[in-house]
Amino acid sequence: MMAENDVKAQIQAEMRAAFPVVEGRLSRFYAMQEYHLGWRNEDLTPAIADPGKLIRPQLVLLACTAAGGDPQQALPLAAGIQLLHDFSLIHDDIEDDSAMRRGRRTLWHIWGLAHGINAGDAMFVIAHLAIHRLADVGVPAERVLAILRRFDEVILRICEGQYLDLSFEGDLSITPDDYLTMIGGKTAALIAGAAELGARVAGAPEATVTALAEFGRALGLGFQIEDDILGIWGAPERTGKPFAADLYRRKVSLPIVHALTHSPDRERLAELYRRPTLDDAAVTEVLAILEHAGSRAYCAAIANEHHQAAFAALAAVQSPTPAAVAARERLHALTQSLIGRQA
Repeated sequence: MMAENDVKAQIQAEMRAAFPVVEGRLSRFYAMQEYHLGWRNEDLTPAIADPGKLIRPQLVLLACTAAGGDPQQALPLAAGIQLLHDFSLIHDDIEDDSAMRRGRRTLWHIWGLAHGINAGDAMFVIAHLAIHRLADVGVPAERVLAILRRFDEVILRICEGQYLDLSFEGDLSITPDDYLTMIGGKTAALIAGAAELGARVAGAPEATVTALAEFGRALGLGFQIEDDILGIWGAPERTGKPFAADLYRRKVSLPIVHALTHSPDRERLAELYRRPTLDDAAVTEVLAILEHAGSRAYCAAIANEHHQAAFAALAAVQSPTPAAVAARERLHALTQSLIGRQA
């Protein structure tokens, strides 16, 4: 198997290949999108940036290989999955009124709301165009069509999850089950889709496709819950975010939802969260309420349940070749690395 950095380079090259070649005034339109992807600086000159973990597209390639397929054939899908994820981040930044992402100003904050919406829409389309390139690498047309249909169904699940997330703002009555349903759409749907569709590129049996989809969903749920833990208790030197950043933002993440439904101090917590801002003293009080309610331990236990479900689903994957077995082991190692992660 190729080294991770080589895989990332191939994914990014395939993403670039999906963009149209234009000249003149239109070139700035695509350069704005390339800024969001980290390929350009704010003045739109070329940049070299760390692309991050690229977990979703790597899942596509590993799932394809684990199901007995050729990962090179899955590269267009991997590019499309990452472009879809990045599209969603452009619109998330608008919906959340976020001025910064990954230490840089957000696209809409630089060029305005209208350009931000339009650039996001274009990246949504480019994600689809990337997947159409599966036909160019030998994936049968009927399989490409089925993948595109399932891709759109996944996108709809993401939009449903985003709707629930937006509808939960200011609602302190949501339950842990409500929250898990929301992240099942907003976060886990694309991770599940990456693993499922990677297997579909391989033409895998339906049982293998289902097992990898279940693996991805469980992995996605565990990933988000770990993120919720880091958003409150993560070390700033590891996460790059201020300590208790989610509390200062009054984000209703799973630890807060748990405390609001289980803590004897739930009314005080709700009172604090209804304030327009939280100062240091209020955040310290919220942390004490969460500690007393056992909310961090609860979230860690729920995350672990989903990680164990991911391992169980992965064990059901029938990998027919040595390369497939190695890829399945890589997926197992990836899951293990995310348990109790610090960043």
